[in-house]
Order: sequence, then structure tokens, then C-alpha cells
Amino acid sequence: MVTLSPTLQTRLMTPLRIGGFAVKSRVLQSPLSGVTDLVFRRLVRRYAPDSMMYTEMVNATGLHYVKQLPKIMEVDPNERPISIQLFDCRPDFLAEAAVKAVEEGADTVDINMGCPVNKITKNGGGSSLLRQPEVAEAIVREVTKAVNVPVTVKTRIGWSDKEINILEFAKRMEDAGAQMITVHGRTRAQGYNGSAKWEWIRRVKEILSIPVIANGDIFSVEAAVKCLEETGADGVMCSRGTLGYPFLVGEIDYFLKTGIQKEPPTPVQRLECAKEHLQALYEYKGERGIRQARKHMTWYAKGFMGAADLRGKLSVIETLEQGVEVIDNAIAHLLSIDYTSYNWQEDESVNSQMVEV
Repeated sequence: MVTLSPTLQTRLMTPLRIGGFAVKSRVLQSPLSGVTDLVFRRLVRRYAPDSMMYTEMVNATGLHYVKQLPKIMEVDPNERPISIQLFDCRPDFLAEAAVKAVEEGADTVDINMGCPVNKITKNGGGSSLLRQPEVAEAIVREVTKAVNVPVTVKTRIGWSDKEINILEFAKRMEDAGAQMITVHGRTRAQGYNGSAKWEWIRRVKEILSIPVIANGDIFSVEAAVKCLEETGADGVMCSRGTLGYPFLVGEIDYFLKTGIQKEPPTPVQRLECAKEHLQALYEYKGERGIRQARKHMTWYAKGFMGAADLRGKLSVIETLEQGVEVIDNAIAHLLSIDYTSYNWQEDESVNSQMVEV
């Protein structure tokens, strides 16, 4: 049974303050490239109305040269609180992009200094900034001067196990004007392998006065509470745990506020959500939305009878009608199952939906 210590309960009673901006939830939805578009954020917000959402990360250099803002910057005027995440290595381009982000409705501007992907780091962005603290500091200073909303940073604990410099780096970000820092407890070299080293997040929290958000391996209510207890962080950020499971942020938020665990959605409820997600992506992006939906649909299809077969079918859908039919057939099949006689061990997909992907 999950419980909150009196110390943690007290810490969670007040809103999360990011500079002069208050957020009524200590659970945040991470920016995820190719995932956290307007459609996905709406699903997450349904279950977590108070939580901070983040757009997909936006390339500040690309933004400098285009006349029309990319769709990934689009935010609903009603989806508050919302942050737009930017990446680049040029302070002036990032400052310019930050102004546009605020014009689009961003409540905060987040600078990505943690992405481990080669195509980002080879151009000086993402986690490569951990190796260029002077540039990272200049970025925060320039962006902070350019906008009147809080500027935040998301980063990792270091480039590799031999180059863990998060303590010095985080202090420089605070001194440069960052109003909050989110720390993913892995190095760039780790990617998403191994376990997140939460002890480094605790050490960051001990030396900073701005809010510190813990990120990495938050796949359940239990994990979120354990992380908050061990790190002393001001909140947690959910990332891969929400893939195919947009209920997670709300489940954690509800527990932190009430001490009560929500009943998890049934496989049928998850597939109903998948169908809604598919339909909304088609309405928002047309045929391109169907192609993008394939990965989302396979993430939903985990942890129940026939999930492996369903994933195969959903990964090749070509039309909205085809996808809806596949999901409806799976729902009908699940509703017809006599669970008392079903051998769950026979289905390789019966693992929890909270899996590393």
C-alpha cells in the first residue's frame, strides 16, 4: 500500500511556484518529440486538469527562418498551464523563439538541455550543452531578458558516468535566471537504459533554491511517491510512462492530493481511449495523423488478452475506418472473455502497460 509521509504531505500542500507563476499540481507531463501534440495533451489534461503540459520541442533555428509557425507550437487558449519547449545552441535565436512562444500563449518557456539524440547533440543542442556550460548560461540569460514569463531548463545529470557535472551546471542555470530545473536522472550516454540515478536529483535539490523536478522512471503512483520521498524534489515529471497511458499524470496527481489511489482503467477503457486518440489525430492532421497514430495505438495495446496480435494489426492501419474497426473488434472480443478460465500466462503481452519503450 502506498502512503505519503507527513513531511511529503506538508511539502505538497502548497502550489508549485515557478517564479511568479503558480501551478496547482506537482505532477508534470514531459515534452516528448512526436507525442505531446495538442491531441495528446488534451487527453492527459482530461485526467490532470491542473498539471503543466509541454509542447514537443521546437527548433529555434528553424523557427528563425520560417514565415509560418510550425503546428507543434500550436496551443489551445484554454489549455493552461502550458509551456513551450525550445532547443538550440544560439542564445539570440532562442531569445527570438521565446518571444514567439509567449505570443502563442506559453506560461513558461523551457529550454531543452537534455535530449540525447545525435541529430540534436551534433548541432550543439540538447544534452551537448552539459559540455558547454558557458553557452547554456548565456542562453538562459538571453532568454530571460527577452520574455516576461519564467524560463526553465530540462537537463540530465551529465554527458557520461565520467562526466557527471549536474551540480555545477544546475547552479549556473539558477544563477543565470532559470526559475525551475527538471533533472532526468540519467546521463546522455545512458539514453533510456539502466535505472535513473535519483540520488543526483536529491543532491541538486540540496543546493538550489528554485524548484527541482524529478524525471526518470516515473511509471506509476508508487514510483512517483518513492522518487519524491528519496529526492526531496518539488514535483515529478512523467515521460514514457504516459505512452499509451494518458491516465498516469492524473492518477499520480489525484493520489498526491487525496492519498487515495484511483482504480486503473480496464483494457476496454484503454482501447476506447485509443480509438478517441486515433479519431482526434485524423481530425487534426488528416492522413498524416493516421500514420502518426500507429505508434500510439501499439502503445495502448499492452497488458491484456490478444494484445500482441492487436499491436500487429494496429501498426499497419492505413485509414481511420480500418483502425476503428480493428479496435472495435478487439473491444468486442475482450467483453466476451470469461476471465475466470483464461490463462494469462499464455499471452506474452500481459505485462503492465508501464513498460520501457
